Amino acid sequence: MKHIHLLSILALSLLLSACGAAAPTPEATPIPTVVDNSGIITEGRLEPIRYVKVALNASGLVSEVLVAEGEQVTAGQVIARLESTEAKTLEAALADAEQDLTLAYQTVRDAQYKLDNFDIPSEFSGKTPEQAVQEMLEKLNTARENFEPYKNFDDKKLEPTRSEKETGVYRNTAKLYKKQLDDAWAKYRKAIQWMELESNLQTAQSNLGQAQKDSDALNDPSFAENTAGARAALANAEVRAPFAGIITKLDLKVGEFASAGTPVVTIADVSNWVVKTTDLTEIDVIELADGDPVSITLDALPDVTLKGNVFSIAQDYSENQGDIVYEATVLLTDINPAMRWGMTAEVKFEQ
Repeated sequence: MKHIHLLSILALSLLLSACGAAAPTPEATPIPTVVDNSGIITEGRLEPIRYVKVALNASGLVSEVLVAEGEQVTAGQVIARLESTEAKTLEAALADAEQDLTLAYQTVRDAQYKLDNFDIPSEFSGKTPEQAVQEMLEKLNTARENFEPYKNFDDKKLEPTRSEKETGVYRNTAKLYKKQLDDAWAKYRKAIQWMELESNLQTAQSNLGQAQKDSDALNDPSFAENTAGARAALANAEVRAPFAGIITKLDLKVGEFASAGTPVVTIADVSNWVVKTTDLTEIDVIELADGDPVSITLDALPDVTLKGNVFSIAQDYSENQGDIVYEATVLLTDINPAMRWGMTAEVKFEQ
């Protein structure tokens, strides 16, 4: 944090008498310190309003590099192409996406047809498939418990007692519980089948939605930012600009191997600039609010004062030489053609 102090000069005089004796030493006058109360002054660094580091979604040899560092690109412009058996151009991705979309529609139709033609038992009426499965499972468990004492019953080999033989109670009870268990299993399987058909339809509809999004992203004529990610993932044999800006860094050369996941291009939108503070303390940050006016002086342009406003104040903190500091982002309303990414700045929050 830079502070402005007004220092006074203290003059000490030693008076010598004619005989050479030292004069009495005067009391020291306190040095007054004046702090600039017109605002908070801190340091920051200049950045473009937005930038992106583009990484590859596939590995391969670089076959073409169509731009150079410092060059302006438009949204969707091809920056480079790869040669890779696992990668696709935009045209190839478009063809595959249309095929996937057609298949997804057919899968939904098939799943809907099977569900519509499924014979749902009347006792499932008013229930969801999940509720039916749960209820049938409970009945199945009850039927298992009832049949447990008779599970070793053999209609041909079992010799019941004389009383049981006379009444037929044992044999009839075993058969009854066995039938109840078989029925419970059949209804449970029916509920499971219903739930699977419902699940298959939901999965097919979800896949259709994703296929439609992929197709829309690849067919987006404006190359909007919200479709850039899907486009980059699908057309991964090409590196395209997600938005208009300047190529500030380019690490691609024809004939070299490029690895997936490695940032190879940095694109910056310099239509607007921001300054992010580096040493705004916890004591000062409570005095600030979004929209507060700010004056900025770049170290490289000491005679130029730029205006701006507080755009945002970070909720999280960091430590700087033992101090708790918060990052404030200032949106500049003035632009100077000499401005460069990374320049240091003095930021004065006016109060």
